[in-house]
Amino acid sequence: EVQLQASGGGLAQTGGSLRLSCAASGFTLDDYAIGWFRQAPGKEREGVSYISSSDGSTYIADSVKRRFTISSDNAKNTVYLQMNSLKPEDTAVYYCAAGPYYRMGYRLSLDLHKYTFWGQGTGVTVSS
Repeated sequence: EVQLQASGGGLAQTGGSLRLSCAASGFTLDDYAIGWFRQAPGKEREGVSYISSSDGSTYIADSVKRRFTISSDNAKNTVYLQMNSLKPEDTAVYYCAAGPYYRMGYRLSLDLHKYTFWGQGTGVTVSS
């Protein structure tokens, strides 16, 4: 059974840091792109970052570039999102998702419709 579990969210102050984890089970990271998405209250879900273990490619959205970093630990079948210099606008529920390469096509993306499996999400609140 394919499962994703996001954790590590919580309350942080402006300028603080949080490390989110996405633990995968039922599949190996080699066959999927893993993406992080977030959804703030009243807003659409947006892509934040993705990583591909097969070719080592990563992508970070401009909105969080230079502040967030994505990484993976294949031995633990886990993907991390290190969030530094947090801002109040980072407040959202953060979701990790897995997209099989056959669905991704020739190029990876943060098109949420191409991600098949989703975790439950973990809430992040950044206070001013």
